[in-house]
Amino acid sequence: MIPEIGHFSLILSRVVALALGVLSVVGGQQGRGDWMALARPGAQALWLLSAFSFGCLTYAFFTNDFSVSYVAQHSNTKLPDIYRIAGVWGGHEGSLLLWLLMLTSWMLAVSIFSRQLPDAMVSRVLGILSLVAVGFLLFMLITSNPFLRLSDIPLDGKELNPLLQDPGLVFHPPLLYMGYVGLAVPFAFAIAALLNGRLDAAWARWSRPWATAAWMFLTLGIALGSWWAYYELGWGGWWFWDPVENASFLPWLVATALIHSLAVTEKRGLFRNWTIILAITAFSLSLLGTFLVRSGVLTSVHAFATDPKRGVFILLFLSIVVGGSLILFAMRASKVRSGGSFALVSRETFLLINNVLLTTAAASVLLGTLYPLIVDALGLGKLSVGPPYFNAVFGPIMVPVLFFMVLGSFARWKNDSVAELSKKLRPVAIVSVLLGCTAPLLAGEWFPMVAMGLTLAFWIILGSIVQIYRQIKDTVNWKSTPISFWGMHVAHIGIAVTVIGITMVNGYETEKDVRMVIGDTVSVGGYTFRLTGIRAAPGPNYNAEVGDVELIKNDKVLRILHPEKRSYFSSTMPMTEAAIDSGITRDVYVAMGEALEGGDKPAWAMRVYHKPFVNWIWVGCLMMALGGTMAALDRRYRRKVTARQAAMDGKAVAA
Repeated sequence: MIPEIGHFSLILSRVVALALGVLSVVGGQQGRGDWMALARPGAQALWLLSAFSFGCLTYAFFTNDFSVSYVAQHSNTKLPDIYRIAGVWGGHEGSLLLWLLMLTSWMLAVSIFSRQLPDAMVSRVLGILSLVAVGFLLFMLITSNPFLRLSDIPLDGKELNPLLQDPGLVFHPPLLYMGYVGLAVPFAFAIAALLNGRLDAAWARWSRPWATAAWMFLTLGIALGSWWAYYELGWGGWWFWDPVENASFLPWLVATALIHSLAVTEKRGLFRNWTIILAITAFSLSLLGTFLVRSGVLTSVHAFATDPKRGVFILLFLSIVVGGSLILFAMRASKVRSGGSFALVSRETFLLINNVLLTTAAASVLLGTLYPLIVDALGLGKLSVGPPYFNAVFGPIMVPVLFFMVLGSFARWKNDSVAELSKKLRPVAIVSVLLGCTAPLLAGEWFPMVAMGLTLAFWIILGSIVQIYRQIKDTVNWKSTPISFWGMHVAHIGIAVTVIGITMVNGYETEKDVRMVIGDTVSVGGYTFRLTGIRAAPGPNYNAEVGDVELIKNDKVLRILHPEKRSYFSSTMPMTEAAIDSGITRDVYVAMGEALEGGDKPAWAMRVYHKPFVNWIWVGCLMMALGGTMAALDRRYRRKVTARQAAMDGKAVAA
């Protein structure tokens, strides 16, 4: 009975979303106060309905209701409770229901935390989000219903994909989807502004905290996915340029450009067209990611579905969203007035350059991701585009991004001079070059790419430190400084910390693949690994072989590492569980392979790594997310919009 109620709730959600979307948009356009008044309670009702449907599916998983096809496909009685709950979004249909829950959660947040905004704008925004929800509800009900019943009920389920039976499943998809779906909010603000025909600084101010919050969640989701792959897959990498990895990275790049473009639009009234296009593009790329994952056009450990019919539906939905948005933009763009002028040397120029570079970087990743699919679709053969392409193309684009990041934060608005900038930045540049070029010598070997990466990282860190020092020194009450100022520099320093991690691990990591018998040793990165035993260790729904590996340095055993090779009852595919000893400046990493035949004694394939500063990659991402959170919580965005302020925002910003 519970699944039928959950299904009915989805049907009711579709009706509510469609009615809310039409009434809210039309009411906002016509100034119908009675219709606009429905927007907030309607959004809250839609969230309750989607949360109830999600709860029904969760209950079906928890009670092992194998009469539900989706539960039978992704759970069984031996599955640990934590994965039985997380399994709700471990497959295609449930992950779509999670997507809907996240979308309505963003709508709920907008309805609660945008009370200071004009009712007409909020009504349009919630109406547009409701229409997006209609698209996903139709997708679920027509092609991906999570509540379908089985006529022949199995005694047990097939179980959750063993690759997903990890704590990462509990946190990674919800965080990633919060970022993905959160980009619908700045998209909705942009479309609402286009519908209103009033592309002033006000809508950018209203949209900016939502864009920053979505970027923060997306950052956390991507970072957690990278860390999960690092310790779970056993290959020791943190990024492989997998097409589905790229599908999440693309909207992140464009969203990064968006939040900076919003800052310029809010402050100076400039880049309005840029900001609109970036808001549309960021959400469109999140929909494209959905298409790639669920269309069957690619094979990946991340991909959910292989049904082309689902891909056609998403592609049609994507075409409607993108096509309709661009048509509306084309109709309104000619009416957009410039907010003022700026000199060649100014903060606006450097932010514009970085916007161009970030979108170029996104375009290069998009080309490398889609080109093999296009070639295959045209029947021109199979083509693989891997890490060599992305590293060769993406890396050089990001070097000037890191350089101009500091120039943009130091330059004045409207007009600055090369002489003034040079005076302020010369000490930072000199110290950065000295530190960046001498630090690799401490690692034992000097590489030019390492020196360049570290120089750029120190350039960003020192630039932020100098600006923070000047803010404290020159401000009478520096404690009143907007929290967004501190958030910006925390995020920038986080980027530098990630750059240090990437630079050091790429420059100095060492690895060995070896054949080992009990008692054998292998040395990597100044550490010695001794295999002392292999033992069986049964789990709740798998059998495992566990290695006992001593980690030795300077003839002293630091600890015992326990890599595993698991065989799940429901799958013939063996799973690797790496053993990692983490430190501030390095990871030592052991992965156990298959038992090897031949020889007088039992032997196993073992892979050992020494990875300097690899954890800095994810620490930097956490700092970026923290900085984004601080910026989104700035109290300026919670102030009530007064009639006077609204009138001022309606004028072109010429200052």
